[in-house]
Amino acid sequence: MDSSSLSSIESLVHVIKKDLFSNQDNFNTFFTKTSAYDIAWLAMIPFNNQEKEDNGPMFESCLNWILNNQNEQGFWGESNGENLPTINTLPITLACMVALKKWNVGERHIRKGLKFIHANMNTLLKENSQCFPCWFTIVFPSIFQLAKAQGLEIIIVNGSNKLVSDVFMKKKALLESGSLFQSPSSIAQAFMSSGNKKCLEYLMSIVQKCPNGVPSRFPVDEELKMLCMVDNIQRMGLAKHFEKEIEQILDQVYNNYQINNSQNNNEYLLSSEEEKTSDDLAEKLLKDSLAFRLLRLQGYKINQGSFCWFLQQPQIRDKIEKNKKHFTYVMYNVYRATDLMFNGESQIEEARSFARNFLVNNDNLSLFPALQKVIEHELNVPWFARLEQLDHRLWIELNQSIPLSIAKSSFYWLAYLQNEKLMQLAVQNYEYRQSIYRKELEDLKRWSKEKGLVDIGFGREKTTYSYFASAASSSSFLPYESFLRLIVAKCSIVITVADDFYDEEASLSELHILSEAIQRWDAKNLDGPSKIIFEALDDLVCDVAKMYHLQHKIDITPQLRHMWKETFDAWMMESLWSRTSNLPSRDKYLQVGMISIGAHILVLHAASLGCSILPNQMFGPINGQYENITKLLMTTTRLLNDIQSYQKEREVGKMNYTLLHFNENPRGQIEDSIDFVKVILGDKKKEFLENVLMDGFNDMPRTMKLLHLSCLNVFHMFFNSCNLFDTKSAILEDIMRAIYIPLGQNEQTQIMPLQEKKKKKKIEIIQVNACVNHEKNMKQQVGIGISFVKRQNPKNYNSFGWSTKGFVSHNLRLCFM
Repeated sequence: MDSSSLSSIESLVHVIKKDLFSNQDNFNTFFTKTSAYDIAWLAMIPFNNQEKEDNGPMFESCLNWILNNQNEQGFWGESNGENLPTINTLPITLACMVALKKWNVGERHIRKGLKFIHANMNTLLKENSQCFPCWFTIVFPSIFQLAKAQGLEIIIVNGSNKLVSDVFMKKKALLESGSLFQSPSSIAQAFMSSGNKKCLEYLMSIVQKCPNGVPSRFPVDEELKMLCMVDNIQRMGLAKHFEKEIEQILDQVYNNYQINNSQNNNEYLLSSEEEKTSDDLAEKLLKDSLAFRLLRLQGYKINQGSFCWFLQQPQIRDKIEKNKKHFTYVMYNVYRATDLMFNGESQIEEARSFARNFLVNNDNLSLFPALQKVIEHELNVPWFARLEQLDHRLWIELNQSIPLSIAKSSFYWLAYLQNEKLMQLAVQNYEYRQSIYRKELEDLKRWSKEKGLVDIGFGREKTTYSYFASAASSSSFLPYESFLRLIVAKCSIVITVADDFYDEEASLSELHILSEAIQRWDAKNLDGPSKIIFEALDDLVCDVAKMYHLQHKIDITPQLRHMWKETFDAWMMESLWSRTSNLPSRDKYLQVGMISIGAHILVLHAASLGCSILPNQMFGPINGQYENITKLLMTTTRLLNDIQSYQKEREVGKMNYTLLHFNENPRGQIEDSIDFVKVILGDKKKEFLENVLMDGFNDMPRTMKLLHLSCLNVFHMFFNSCNLFDTKSAILEDIMRAIYIPLGQNEQTQIMPLQEKKKKKKIEIIQVNACVNHEKNMKQQVGIGISFVKRQNPKNYNSFGWSTKGFVSHNLRLCFM
């Protein structure tokens, strides 16, 4: 893509900002989805609600909408992700035909609709007979009887009588669920039977505020709609384009939260079934969990009780448990909110356990496959172990596959995700980033080749892997900053190669020579791999120092060199420990290990260029210590490594925090030592997250703190046992999805003829070969000084092409077999 692509993105952003934020009516039009069923009921209302021969419809625009929006296949309503009618199209189509029949118009439309009903009713009823959707079960019997009363000749064919009877029998049990008071179709029916003026005022208001079509639910809490919109924009990777607007929305939400909090209005009391319906409860809990997550991510101080209130009220918990289908999307968002947990927040711990149990033991997920895949991904891959670029892709593909017929389901909030302009922007933005990443990766490959790192003859020279981790972990807050991604990737490459040299390749004599050269910062007497490593490192440090000097007229070469010197010292110390079998104490080991892992190198080199001028102490302990946030990153990444790699490191005689604890407690089991380290790691991660998100812990700019978080995401992704990035193919599949494969390709491959699939497979193999060019010396080790115990490859895949254990694509996996 070229500059015209960026110009197109900027133009579309301008249009969306105007449509979304200029006024509230535009927002309603932009995000409110029309409901053919509700429109049909409004179209049935006669003028002045009087059935006279010369009276026409009160809402003629609704009748015209029906005439203009029949599907080519003959139904009204929306299709699923495969462009096939859903079961909800049956009552929707019947309602639209009733409206046309009432006013003696659209005879051709009615014939076409009846043809669809006769051809599809048996199939749709049979496919859903095990579990009819609640809304369908309630409305289908009534509209079916009304259609027959209006004289529509509905023929029940292919033995559908029993299926229709089953729906009628199940209706009564479901009538007590949900609220009618925000349903336009219900209000229309109430008005026609009672003539109530308040019902009329409601209907007039909704037609006026939604001129392009009546939604299925109105009104909905405006703040909730805004929060859904912000969440969707962020998850699509578009937040950078709407920073000001998002800040204004969250400021207002936080102001309202403070007012409610000061009035002790956080507790939600369930006084009676009539006063607090499932809809009311679900809407409030969804709103509060979204607000908590979005506000905390933005750095606002918000109390855990703002969304954990439901835990303290048995009535509410019982209502949630008994209405699993209705609360599925809500509890998914409660679970997401608990990702942002700090130390001491026991209520959030309890909420996480409750939400997870709810989702794991929820048979209703199969009713909504697209959301099911996202929920499974949420449960299987920890938030800390996910990379933004791939999460953005997953969410965009969810948006593309959501059936529009959800409007009347318990997932109706997802209707706020569906907007053509936002989807267009998300796709363009994602693929533009991919084009940038491809160019940067080629530049990085040339650098690795020129510096001799590609052909060094040993180790895990993984140019592509290192770049992928850098780009995919920071795509939201560093969308176009090429130099920062390249600096992080170059640091990662040098760390990986040098760490392997110290761990496995060189003799102690060679390591002493290289370590002394690093301390002198002089390549004299170096040759072979040592010389290659030093010269690549020197080139990297010079580039960073020059760029910083151009920005700030300050030379930070001493600080940069110091970071590298202490890291090489740490590698030397670990080599001595492992080769002399000299066991350090756990404290001494961790003091060295948090340096040798190299995480601080990555974040501080990039932060020096991506932020305003930084105090010297942030670069490291020349005359002091690292900032606490940096130390926490260094500690957590080391402990992550030592939980995963203890078995391999035990085999080769290396030190490890888990093994040292096990050695100090010989009567215990290794699992006890793992659990011991996990407890420390969990507390450190919560403390780290609070340091990243909240003010008052350090003076670092927000971008620098987010760099720390993205670095932990990368390490966590590599170390997360659920991801199983043990093989060349597994991680390259994700690299392809993040950098090379355009959005929507999965859907294309499903319907592609066999010959085209074979041709496409050849193209993918060529792309993969290009992706891994010059990276031949591959082990079972990947990433940044990271080693793995051998495990089985991923086996389970979802419809997005991701493994339920990670992000792995089955179709691409075939390219490596």
